[in-house]
Amino acid sequence: MRGRWDDWVALTAGVVASVSWVWHGLFGVGMVALFLVGVTTVFTAVISITRPGLIVSELILVVLGVLLFLTPWLVGFAGEPAAAWTAWILGAVIAAMGAVGVPRSGKSRRGLRPHGPDGSETRSPTTHSYR
Repeated sequence: MRGRWDDWVALTAGVVASVSWVWHGLFGVGMVALFLVGVTTVFTAVISITRPGLIVSELILVVLGVLLFLTPWLVGFAGEPAAAWTAWILGAVIAAMGAVGVPRSGKSRRGLRPHGPDGSETRSPTTHSYR
């Protein structure tokens, strides 16, 4: 599976965020928040990898990164240093990777060719070759 490096970094950060509560010993609402934002990041990064011209997936990664960065204050685990620093660092990484991906996704979008309803490339009716 191919993809841009920034999407793979976001995917990895999402996996780390979704399982990070295990080594912090964080339970309760903080655990659920880290897990859900991490899993949503993984899902969005997979969409970004498989659909390189989809700009909205990169923008969602930016939003998820900011949300993860703010999670220690929103959910109330800013007093747990390991969990809070994990959320701050991974949130910044995910938001940065989304921001890096937005212009790259726009370039990919401009390079796409139109496809017909059956998935085949569209072409002019005058370009048929008969044998």
